[in-house]
Amino acid sequence: MEEIRSGRTAERRPAVMDDVAELAGVSAMTVSRVLNSPEKVRPATRARVLAAVRELDYRPNLAARVLVTGRSGVLGVVSFDTTLYGPASTLYGIERAAREHDYVISIVSLSALNRKSIGEGVDRLRGQNVDGIIIVAPHESAAEGLRDLPPELPIVVVGAAEDLPFPLASVDHQAGAVRATRHLLSLGHETVRHLAGPANWVDAHARVTGWHEALTAEGREIPEILIGDWSAQSGYQLGKLIARDPELTAVFAANDAMALGLLRALREAGRGVPGEVSVVGFDDVPESPYFSPPLTTVRQNFGDIGHRAFKLMLDRIGSPAADGARPRRIIEPELVVRESTGIRR
Repeated sequence: MEEIRSGRTAERRPAVMDDVAELAGVSAMTVSRVLNSPEKVRPATRARVLAAVRELDYRPNLAARVLVTGRSGVLGVVSFDTTLYGPASTLYGIERAAREHDYVISIVSLSALNRKSIGEGVDRLRGQNVDGIIIVAPHESAAEGLRDLPPELPIVVVGAAEDLPFPLASVDHQAGAVRATRHLLSLGHETVRHLAGPANWVDAHARVTGWHEALTAEGREIPEILIGDWSAQSGYQLGKLIARDPELTAVFAANDAMALGLLRALREAGRGVPGEVSVVGFDDVPESPYFSPPLTTVRQNFGDIGHRAFKLMLDRIGSPAADGARPRRIIEPELVVRESTGIRR
C-alpha cells in the first residue's frame, strides 16, 4: 500500500475496497457482496474476504455504501431520560442488537417527548442518512408527535402506547403488575398498597392497571395510590407516609429504586421486611439481589426488547411496501422471588 511521508513519520492511507480484493484474491464486486449480502457468497470466500478486511482494518465508505446498496447501515434512535435504568437498558439492548448485525446507531437523547422535540430529533437523524429510526417513547405525551411523522420513513417504537400506527416492541407491564400483586395475595395479604410511577408514563399507567385488575379479580379492597417519580427518594418519602399504618402488610412499588427507598422507610419505622411488610419491585436492577433484604421483583429482559425492536426494523426496511403493517412484539416479564416477600403473619 502507498505511504504518505511527512518528515520522519510515515502514515498509511486508509484501505479501500480494491486493497481488500487484492489481498483476498477476489474481485471488488465479491468484496461488496460479502459486506452487503454475505449470504450470497460461499463460506470459504466470505471467510477469506473478512480476514482481509480485519488485516487491513478496512472501513467501508458510507457514501459508497449508500450508492451501492441504497442503505447506510446506520439506524437512528430517539430516546428519553437515559439516566433512568429502564430507558438506559433499552438503549443498550438496541445498540447491542445493532452491533451483532453490523449496524451502527446514531442517538438523539431528548429532554422532553412532545411534537416539537420528536420532530426535531427525527429531522436531525434523517439528515444523517439513517435507514430507519427506533423511538423509545415511554411518555404518553409522545403519541401526538409520533402520529405526525412521515409515513414513508421506517419507524419502530419501543415502550409506547399500543394504539400507535407503527410496529411496536414492549414489555407487558400490566401482566407483570398482575403477577406481582397476585404473588403478594397468595401469601395471605388482604390487600396490596401501590407506590406508582409518574402518571404520564405509559409503563406506570400499565402497572397501575395490572395492580388494580389483580385486586378487583380477588374482590379485595383497592387502597389509595401514592404517586412517585421513579427515584429512591420518592419511595422513601411515600414510604414514611404509610410505614406506620398498622393495616399495611404488602406493598408493590412501581420500580426497584422506589422499593429501595421504601425499604429504608420501613426499617426506620421499625417494620420488619418481610416479617411485618412484604415488598415487591419492578425492573430487577443488578443491585436488587443485594438490597436488604434481597428484593422480590419483576424482571424485564431489555436485551430481548432490543433484539425484537431491531428485528422489526429490519423487516420494515426489507419490506417498504408494508407501510400499514403494525406488528407487535410484546414480551412477558418474569417474577423473581427473593427474601423481601413472605407469608403474612
